[in-house]
Amino acid sequence: MQKCDKCNTQFSWSEIFKSYIWIYTPIECRNCGTVHKITPLGRITFVCCTIVPALVFFHFISPFENFALNFGIQLIILLVGSLFTPYVVKYKGIL
Repeated sequence: MQKCDKCNTQFSWSEIFKSYIWIYTPIECRNCGTVHKITPLGRITFVCCTIVPALVFFHFISPFENFALNFGIQLIILLVGSLFTPYVVKYKGIL
């Protein structure tokens, strides 16, 4: 899990996840107030963990003839990927 660059305070899972919901808003350390922004590599990691697997499933694998079932599974893949990303996406402190 990501830590503050300045004081090593660990960010909570919910702080990082909320940052995604609002289009990569910066995270402010609750201990020292340092602002952290997601890195470009972090954005790519987020997309690779969420959107890419869902699109690959929907467009290339799609084992079912039912569109709604395929779409539902795609949403589940997207949700599971987004729940995992706070552990792997990196932020950088703005000095």
